[in-house]
Amino acid sequence: MNSVSATHPLDLSQGVQLVIGASGGVGLALVEHQLQQSGELEMIAAARRATSSSELADLKQRYPDRLSVVDVDITEEDSVESLSEFVGDKRLRLLINASGLLHDKSHSIWPEKRLEDITRHGFDSVMSVNAWGNALLLSMMTEKMDKTVPAIWAALSARVGSITDNRVGGWYSYRASKAALNQILKTASIECRRRYPHLIIAALHPGTTDSALSKPFQANVPTGKLFTPSFVAAQLMNVLSGLGPEQSGGFFAWDGQAIEY
Repeated sequence: MNSVSATHPLDLSQGVQLVIGASGGVGLALVEHQLQQSGELEMIAAARRATSSSELADLKQRYPDRLSVVDVDITEEDSVESLSEFVGDKRLRLLINASGLLHDKSHSIWPEKRLEDITRHGFDSVMSVNAWGNALLLSMMTEKMDKTVPAIWAALSARVGSITDNRVGGWYSYRASKAALNQILKTASIECRRRYPHLIIAALHPGTTDSALSKPFQANVPTGKLFTPSFVAAQLMNVLSGLGPEQSGGFFAWDGQAIEY
């Protein structure tokens, strides 16, 4: 699979756009980046506790007419249905799911180093957010995408979800959940070529971002490879703007390079 080409870039500066997982890290940076790029787009920021996020509240004050904030739990059907109702008759030019679970100290969830570390609770929790949540969103929100122009559905995956690229092992639940996410997106892209020919579906590897998700593991990140959320947001939007229908179902890194599944 080839890398992204921006020969005929998509215009992602207009329309209604939805970022899920928008209360911190890459998701928040994506919301702010898009609002700063153009005065012609309307942004919906969704997260589990979006309405109690002080960062989103600050953005809402700066962009009162163009930013809406709504709570959603992507693992619960009723909650995603409420999100669909919130979007209403609007048609989305861009949907990015930036939600993800790697660790949760309060619930004793941590990346496994050994086979003996695997637990049903941890595995189910990580798979629920990273895989099932995306499947649920696709099943209930795809009909909300704009069908008259090229539109993009993207989700944050991770290079560790690549089976081909797995060289060091470990992190069983997280790797499996991201591999499952990639398969879900790839499969959906095949169906959507028939049903929604203008829709482009992509899995994205943001690189290691300076966020709460990566904080416990940053000591092992090579110099120059720990990115700010604002840098990642700009890079990912550049990647998305360079995609075409022939690349739907692809898996791309922050620098536009294709990653093997």
